[in-house]
Amino acid sequence: MPILLFLIDTSASMNQRTDLGTSYLDIAKGAVELFLKLRARDPASRGDRYMLVTYDEPPYCIKAGWKENHATFMSELKNLQASGLTTLGQALRSSFDLLNLNRLISGIDNYGQGRNPFFLEPSILITITDGNKLTSTAGVQEELHLPLNSPLPGSELTKEPFRWDQRLFALVLRLPGVASIEPEQLGSVPTDESAITQMCEVTGGRSYCVRTQRMLNQCLESLVQKVQSGVVINFEKTGPDPLPIGEDGLMDSSRSSNSFAAQPWHSCHKLIYVRPNSKTGVPVGHWPIPESFWPDQNLPSLPPRTSHPVVRFSCVDCEPMVIDKLPFDKYELEPSPLTQYILERKSPHTCWQVFVTSSGKYNELGYPFGYLKASMTLTCVNLFVMPYNYPVLLPLLDDLFKVHKLKPNLKWRQAFDSYLKTLPPYFLLPLKKALRMMGAPNLISDNLDCGLSYSVISYLKKLSQQTKLESERILASVGKKPPQEIGIKVKNHSGGGVSLTHSKNFRKLLKEITGETAPRLADLNTKEFAGFQVGLLNKDLKPQTYRNAYDIPRSGLLDQLTRMRSNLLRTHKFIVGQDEDSLHSVPVAQMGNYQEYLKTLASPLREIDPDQPKRLHTFGNPFKQDKKGMMIDEADEFVAGPQSKVKRPGEANSPMSSKRRRNATVIHDGHEEKMENGQTPPDGFLSKPVPPELGHMAGDGISANKLDSLSNDLTCLRKDGLIHKPCSNALVGGTVNYNLSVDEQKITPVSSLGTALNTLQITPAMAQGINADIKHQLMKEVRKFGRKYERIFILLEEVQGSLEVKKQFVEFTIKEAARFKRRVLIQYLEKLLEKINSHYLLNKVNHINNRSSCYRKDQ
Repeated sequence: MPILLFLIDTSASMNQRTDLGTSYLDIAKGAVELFLKLRARDPASRGDRYMLVTYDEPPYCIKAGWKENHATFMSELKNLQASGLTTLGQALRSSFDLLNLNRLISGIDNYGQGRNPFFLEPSILITITDGNKLTSTAGVQEELHLPLNSPLPGSELTKEPFRWDQRLFALVLRLPGVASIEPEQLGSVPTDESAITQMCEVTGGRSYCVRTQRMLNQCLESLVQKVQSGVVINFEKTGPDPLPIGEDGLMDSSRSSNSFAAQPWHSCHKLIYVRPNSKTGVPVGHWPIPESFWPDQNLPSLPPRTSHPVVRFSCVDCEPMVIDKLPFDKYELEPSPLTQYILERKSPHTCWQVFVTSSGKYNELGYPFGYLKASMTLTCVNLFVMPYNYPVLLPLLDDLFKVHKLKPNLKWRQAFDSYLKTLPPYFLLPLKKALRMMGAPNLISDNLDCGLSYSVISYLKKLSQQTKLESERILASVGKKPPQEIGIKVKNHSGGGVSLTHSKNFRKLLKEITGETAPRLADLNTKEFAGFQVGLLNKDLKPQTYRNAYDIPRSGLLDQLTRMRSNLLRTHKFIVGQDEDSLHSVPVAQMGNYQEYLKTLASPLREIDPDQPKRLHTFGNPFKQDKKGMMIDEADEFVAGPQSKVKRPGEANSPMSSKRRRNATVIHDGHEEKMENGQTPPDGFLSKPVPPELGHMAGDGISANKLDSLSNDLTCLRKDGLIHKPCSNALVGGTVNYNLSVDEQKITPVSSLGTALNTLQITPAMAQGINADIKHQLMKEVRKFGRKYERIFILLEEVQGSLEVKKQFVEFTIKEAARFKRRVLIQYLEKLLEKINSHYLLNKVNHINNRSSCYRKDQ
């Protein structure tokens, strides 16, 4: 569970304004909110814990700690005000003490028993400051100093105030007060030159010099990536440098390496990633990193340890050792000059052993407890943590299983006992568990000695109890306001009588004179009846709870009676005093508290179909979709689509299509013809059959008969300008020039019952409204996934107006299809548009010929 602690500079200098008119404190608040939004994209953010600390005096500087929820955090963040001094050192000390509050109680540091990387509380401390001079009551400070004294018990066991799983990052605001004329420089954000930079680097973090809003957003994006589970370790080289490797991958002894010149990879201060277990979600490990001292029963107290262990590596190439069933721990190193140097050697089959100085009893350097090795793919470098002095143990265990068949002889036992003497006492218990996992006999005594004296163990238990008390005291003070300055108190020597202003009767009389209510309302317990409110005539006063039934207004009697009956009978599942209406009434400030809602959700299940495009975070907009999922290129789908649904030439039409065509009857020149099997009347505009490439469609597209029917519907016109719809036996409005003779234009629709057809003509206003609705529907249909285009062509059939209007609608649909890369649909629409254009031009030519012939007759 990552801990994100925000240390906000609330000194008076944070009131300075930028060129945009906003103060530094406002920018800091906005940066925190933006960071939380960016972090919420990661599903792992559900377990995040947020804390807020300011520059106030301790313990009032803690605004949100271990027990406060996300809503309290956001409320305290919005209420921050800038005043006071720049006491950065004290604020950092208070922040680290807050993070370390429960470590001694949980035993996560495991003092004197080795350092377990898998026992960690990954914490990121982000401070936002203006980088000005550090001020205190003693004056201006040039350097950053953290107070040495800490109220937290056990702080003397670690030399530094921070721990190896805590990193400090600083956003130093350097935004100008006047807009800069020079163009903004792109690239990485540099580190700041203030005093906090060195402190960040010591913890394994860094500082950012923020000069523009764009740089601030870039820094926040970078900080989100820094939220990793891991611990910081100091890697230092011991012994000579390795021999250079030639181009052939072999050692080149002719090229001498300068072992005395300091190189960046000789000393690196970097993170090792501690990945959580995929099943439990908690890191799991087996072996600790040794302490830098040998535990002894004669030690009166534990020597203080450094926050980051110093692990030394030898550049002598060794063969990686491992045997079956023996557990080991593997940690990936953060990219650094050391990892770059190891990867450039391109030797994944060799390793460098690692040591901790003074960890052994008889050896100053200590014995190896693991090794550094490049991955086989040469993409990263891993730290393998093995049993202490593993080069001696592994051959013994190999002989135990392969030679002695789990029945060791006396010689083997003597060698194993000699090995145990070189082993620190805190390695005995992990080794005993490992041997049990391997199925080996019980080779280690059950009476294990931790190696610590009784006085040290008693001292650690006492510190744990003291830490509990101090923790309760600090947590109880979280959220309290610091006491305000009340000025100098002057003793009254005028007499022993009580002042008139302290008299209860006088205050009551004064309130009645000023028109305020009786003082009894101020003495009420507002939490006793949370669902009730007092209806007061004075609108300036806040509503109070009801104490008298006569205070309820007449208009609210029935409503209040229902609430009282519900609370009395308790037939609901809500809190007592809360009705169903008020249950869903949430203050505006809490409506965006999505973080608390995320914590109540169960872990999401895996996707049923992983090939389906994933949806984005849809909080606040349920229709928000992934743009990558929407922009689908249909070219490949059209070429290699499923062929099982292709329309064969000999296949019958669908039932709906056949029924639709059987009902369509047209009398042309006094002869009745049925529009069946995709055929049109001889004199129709689109009398030619549909090309076979339009009839063969992948998926559930529109059939050839549907496309043919559409063409007929677009071109079956009457003399009076009404459009004849063969499928519906209806006439709709529209004006079209047609080149047929008077006799040929007598197209009379006849119903099966012989009744007259209602020839109500649609007005232009009605046609415009219908077309607007069709246009909206076309936009929605084009956006839909898949290749079911039948609905689109049906909508095009229903367009009201001339062929020019229909042509415009087809062109509009093509543009919409191009926006979403619907290439298959565009092909069909373009062919339809070509036919409409050809017949539109044909109509023009015939119309001109008719007019010229009429002109000649008049002559």
